Amino acid sequence: MNATRTFPVGVKSVPAARKFACESLEQLSSDTLQAIELMVSELATNCVKHAGSEFTVTIALTPTQLRIEVYDDGHGTPVMASPAPTDPTGRGLRIVDLLASRWGTDVTRKGKRVWFELATDVV
Repeated sequence: MNATRTFPVGVKSVPAARKFACESLEQLSSDTLQAIELMVSELATNCVKHAGSEFTVTIALTPTQLRIEVYDDGHGTPVMASPAPTDPTGRGLRIVDLLASRWGTDVTRKGKRVWFELATDVV
């Protein structure tokens, strides 16, 4: 299964991206969906907050693996921050790092892609 959707820049796009991912992957377990929802939310928020551009969410699901990519037109390479416990933000990539089997970034001439993968047991 493959699905792709582009979202406009704006705070309303973050819940829309979460909903898109969860509805596209409704066959997965609720625990897995909760993790996906959180990671997509963090990556979409980064697009809105830091890139200031529309962004595209691409989902690729096989019987053994899920890969979700979030692409935006922003420049620079995302960096995992080390926020203090009292800092209100800066935990997005740390959350992805904790929940994903693998994740990474690909910088292109026109923007960047942040992706994560999860092992699945979809038959």
